[in-house]
Amino acid sequence: MSALYIALPIALLLALAGVIAFIWSVRSGQMDDLETPALRIFGEDDERRRSPNDDSPRDQGSARANEGAESR
Repeated sequence: MSALYIALPIALLLALAGVIAFIWSVRSGQMDDLETPALRIFGEDDERRRSPNDDSPRDQGSARANEGAESR
């Protein structure tokens, strides 16, 4: 019975924290668009990779790796 005096307030505080976090996420716009992130997986990555102005670190790193392989 004495464990109930500890467990019940902790459970209520955790539930209150969950409700506060949910309200904050709704008000800050986290739940505005739920469909687009799920559909991004179906988009093609080739459009981003083939753009001439793409100077992403990923491409530079792979170019450096190829240079190192050629010099060996």
